[in-house]
Amino acid sequence: MCHQKNENSIYAHHTYWMQQALVAAEAAAQAGEVPVGAVVVSAEGNAIAIAENRRERDKDPTAHAEILALRQAGIALQTWHLQNCTLYVNLEPCPMCAGALVLARLGTLVYGADDPKAGCVRSVINLPDSAASNHKVEVIGGILEAPSRTLLQRWFQQKREAGKLI
Repeated sequence: MCHQKNENSIYAHHTYWMQQALVAAEAAAQAGEVPVGAVVVSAEGNAIAIAENRRERDKDPTAHAEILALRQAGIALQTWHLQNCTLYVNLEPCPMCAGALVLARLGTLVYGADDPKAGCVRSVINLPDSAASNHKVEVIGGILEAPSRTLLQRWFQQKREAGKLI
């Protein structure tokens, strides 16, 4: 019974922070960006970084939500070592972002929807567990998977219908 209560509490914690990542993802969508949002939470349980995709607005191919959140977290903590932090993101990270979270020595990654085309944490390749990785990241997938997937599918469908798929 106690074990079940603890698991429910952990799930509720992850769900809360994933909801915050989804809010950032919605803001990205409203700005014409692929709807991906990320939140970095410190060991103390505080949000130290919240970011959304900004590639189109910043004209920067590296301006993915995860990269921007990791940068903000490093500044907030005054270190690039983020081993005591958790990154929440609504979409499985791409190769660049998966590499960045390994290089940041991130403690835990929690993501929503798998990315069957470019996911580099579990779906296409598994960079964090690869022999090329110098750091192992705890990975938890599928938190608020349905709303994460729906948000992304809706955005891409709207872009296709408008003939503006990027």
